[in-house]
Amino acid sequence: MIAASISDYRELARRRLPRFLFDYIDGGSCGEETLRRNRQDLMEVTLRQRVLRDVSQIDLSTTLLGQHLSLPVALGPIGLAGINARRGEVQAARAAEAAGVPFTLSTVGVCSLQEVSAGIAKPFWFQLYMIRDRGFMSELLAQAETAQCSALVFTVDMPVPGARYRDVRSGLAGAPGLRGQLRRFAQAMTRPSWAWDVGVCGGPHNLGNVAPVLEGRSGVEDFFTWMRDNFDPSVNWSDLEWVRARWRGPLILKGILDPEDAAAAAHMGADAIVVSNHGGRQLDGVSSSARALPRIADKVGDSLTILADGGVRSGLDVVRMLALGARCVLLGRAWAHALGARGERGVAHVLDIIGKEMRVAMSLSGVTRVDQITCEIVDDVARCDMRREITKRLRDVRRGEPWAGRASRPESSNDTDA
Repeated sequence: MIAASISDYRELARRRLPRFLFDYIDGGSCGEETLRRNRQDLMEVTLRQRVLRDVSQIDLSTTLLGQHLSLPVALGPIGLAGINARRGEVQAARAAEAAGVPFTLSTVGVCSLQEVSAGIAKPFWFQLYMIRDRGFMSELLAQAETAQCSALVFTVDMPVPGARYRDVRSGLAGAPGLRGQLRRFAQAMTRPSWAWDVGVCGGPHNLGNVAPVLEGRSGVEDFFTWMRDNFDPSVNWSDLEWVRARWRGPLILKGILDPEDAAAAAHMGADAIVVSNHGGRQLDGVSSSARALPRIADKVGDSLTILADGGVRSGLDVVRMLALGARCVLLGRAWAHALGARGERGVAHVLDIIGKEMRVAMSLSGVTRVDQITCEIVDDVARCDMRREITKRLRDVRRGEPWAGRASRPESSNDTDA
């Protein structure tokens, strides 16, 4: 099959990966309503086609938190990505580095901070959860600093794992012991290419960053048990102050859907937020990222940097997210499917597709720079709940100085007691 679009990589990944792994990447929580809304609401954002505007020079580059990006995208954190392909996180990080965009390593990735750092030349981002063991968190933060990670992406929407029925049906979760191992082994044997590349040649098969605390336990069931037992449901804004005090670089809070939470993030000193519902993998039935984004941009767009994810499957979708108020877009399933299908080569191709499709969308919308992608290129500005005032403010922010420290806190706020 010739991959011409990002959706083609989804099909290629389905053909190559064992069912338990494909469903883990592809699925959402409960009935997957939010998963579907992420796509549907984003596709319903229509752009204004403009003509006879000189678009001979398209510039896709931008500056984010002091870092120059060739595209306004980043590879978001994906747990277990390293078993999509042999040492998968390193392969994806190399593709991102070549394309000039950030790669984010998940806490529960297969490759460790040290392995990814050794595999590439430039800094990358590290994603962290709130873990009960604060001493272990301190160790991970120190390791991320030693690896010269250029930003910390702190996930705030996962105090407990979501109810993901596909994982239970496939045997990835809820099937401990020999029974679950046999189910997964049988599925792997139907995918001999993956079984050889990853199962035989892709070891060690453990969670590189948390392997020390697993004490030799490396099965898939240990992964879910560790998450259930170690994620901290008591986490609150004061805990984020603890993180902020220990991390000197840019701090990005991932999982914000409510404008009041966005204001609280700005108040506690976050430099950026990711408007995200965890790809529809946590609370089913919540708003799509595309619907939440304009309200949040209107609230805090001039206070901190806004990123977004959820449902992005094309360069056109990236342009839509930017028009709704984001300054950068995190890719999730798009790069995970490509990695599972064709490794580093697939991820590189997806980023190339994103760039080419952005050029077309920008050209036919009459804009030539990323800072020109605002709500004014959306066909129905009122429906998007955005005003021309926020367009001007976003332009000012996008043309502002690079990141030079944590976000300034508002002098007063009625939105939070953080």
